[in-house]
Amino acid sequence: MESHKKGICRLGVVPVRNEPKEQAEMVTQLLFGDHYTIVEESKDARWFRIRIEFDQYEGWISSNQHNEISEAYFHHLNHTEFKISTDITSTILYKKRLIQIVKGSVLPISSSELFEVNEQFAFNGSSKNLGEKLHVDFLKQTITSYMNAPYLWGGKTPFGIDCSGFTQQVFKLCGYKLKRDASQQYLQGIRVENLEEAQPGDLAFFKSEQGNITHVGIVMDTLEIYHASGYVRKDKIDEKGIFNEELSTYTHKLAGLRRIFKT
Repeated sequence: MESHKKGICRLGVVPVRNEPKEQAEMVTQLLFGDHYTIVEESKDARWFRIRIEFDQYEGWISSNQHNEISEAYFHHLNHTEFKISTDITSTILYKKRLIQIVKGSVLPISSSELFEVNEQFAFNGSSKNLGEKLHVDFLKQTITSYMNAPYLWGGKTPFGIDCSGFTQQVFKLCGYKLKRDASQQYLQGIRVENLEEAQPGDLAFFKSEQGNITHVGIVMDTLEIYHASGYVRKDKIDEKGIFNEELSTYTHKLAGLRRIFKT
């Protein structure tokens, strides 16, 4: 059943699945403050297929984790400069409920302070303007905060994250929009011809034997890459790909480089 209702995440983290059932694969997550459109409802109304506004990614959420908002508030969210949390974890008081939120959550705090009457918040953690563009120094700090986060397919948090979730969240905190999957991110930015021309913050993409883009990481110099593989880690990189010194072998085959930061 089609629907165009709007919603916003008012829980710390919500799984988004590829099918309308609890046992289905998690393809991404909603963090507190992510807003979305419902594009379909399951026949039993227990599941909503949503399109996340930030990256247009689609998947299913449980209806009991949905928080409905008006079209007017949805429009307001799209045209207001909000804050994004920069602490690994923090708490927000929402409607007298204390909610644990994670780094990268969107906070309903703006210069205009125009919220719906029932949107009552208290937050005292660290944050920055969502659209404020910060570059290499802040990028390094942000990467460091995700170091050793365990790999989790579909994850977007410091407690579980996948390769493209890591790059998406790091760049979101720096004020840039990346798509959700590595293959989608590969189509963004400016092509960088080779590693010798790479700059700190460039994205490096890797391919399968079939030539499909399957992995992404962040180059910080021409010899080092940060990526989520088992956990968020630093490895060596060259024109062949990622070299894991612990295993003494190449683990990922280089496909290409992209520059997201505008220079």
